[in-house]
Amino acid sequence: MSSLTDKLKHIRIVRSLVYTIVGALSYPGLAIINKLKIEGTEHLETLPKKNVLFVSNHQTYFADVITFLHIFCAVKWRKRNKLGIPFYLLSPFTNVYYVAAEETMRGSVISRFFTLAGALTVKRTWRKEGKEVRRGLDPSDTRKIERALSSSWVITFPQGTTQPFAPGRKGTSYLIRKNKPIVIPVVINGFWRAFSKKGLAFKKKGTLLTVRIKEPLVIDYTQTDEVILEQVMDSIEQSKRFMVKENIMQ
Repeated sequence: MSSLTDKLKHIRIVRSLVYTIVGALSYPGLAIINKLKIEGTEHLETLPKKNVLFVSNHQTYFADVITFLHIFCAVKWRKRNKLGIPFYLLSPFTNVYYVAAEETMRGSVISRFFTLAGALTVKRTWRKEGKEVRRGLDPSDTRKIERALSSSWVITFPQGTTQPFAPGRKGTSYLIRKNKPIVIPVVINGFWRAFSKKGLAFKKKGTLLTVRIKEPLVIDYTQTDEVILEQVMDSIEQSKRFMVKENIMQ
């Protein structure tokens, strides 16, 4: 990722412009062509401006994050559990970053543009160039996320993949244990039905998209990374318990 892009994404006016453009282009697909149901935005209204970590399951590369940004902007404009008419794009909420795989954000001109919305690019733990790889936590990636948490909100997807019920990454629990952020679990659904894997093209119109924002987790920071990660995965309904439940329902 170029140093210029890295510098520009930290400038609020640049992120604000990107949010307005991306928001205007994506709003019809979320709220008109499909139906968006939001729950739990009341949990966002009293959050501090920094050291807040959103953890969520992941279904597309970009549509998930774009929807979160819409919701945060709407809440800034005192909307509760709805987007309404997107006047909020005139003054969007920009105090947020999101964690994304470096190789994904290098993939195209569009993905590079999305980097300006506040992407914290990290090296994949589980996959690299289509091959399964297990690497340790990169210290530079950790510092990057910690700096963002020190002044802003951060969105992360512990699984690092759109594959449902994939294992979570211990890097997430390490960050939680070390930085002690307020952790907000988010559960999404429907995006994989409505959009392509990248989240930029429609697969099925008229799909119900759901975003459920839960209460902050109560975490015992003296616990091991494994225990904290299990709590996180359970909160976003991607643990073995929910996988068994899903199989039974099918």
